Amino acid sequence: QVQLVESGGGLVQAGGSLRLSCTASGRILRFNTMGWYRQAPGKQRELVASITSDSSTNYADFVKGRFTISRDNAKNTVYLQMNSLKPEDTAVYYCNAPRQAWRWGQGTQVTVSS
Repeated sequence: QVQLVESGGGLVQAGGSLRLSCTASGRILRFNTMGWYRQAPGKQRELVASITSDSSTNYADFVKGRFTISRDNAKNTVYLQMNSLKPEDTAVYYCNAPRQAWRWGQGTQVTVSS
């Protein structure tokens, strides 16, 4: 199985920024559309943003204009730049390949204080 590792989360104040990183084992990330997901306590996991292998992007309405997904295939990494963070962005953030069946990683905690 592919192993996914997320990093870059932390505690920030509302209006602050974070950049999350995700890497997949085996250097196969570059072959796949990748997505960032988040799960807040008591809520379902939801797709935040996705990026195709040729870097076409899509965003959930609740992050448009604030978050940017990107990838660096040479580094086998996908990023999520998160700006203008809001308390409601607080969640565990995960990456995965929407068209695959990879096991979820541990995620990275993002906490936005008010």
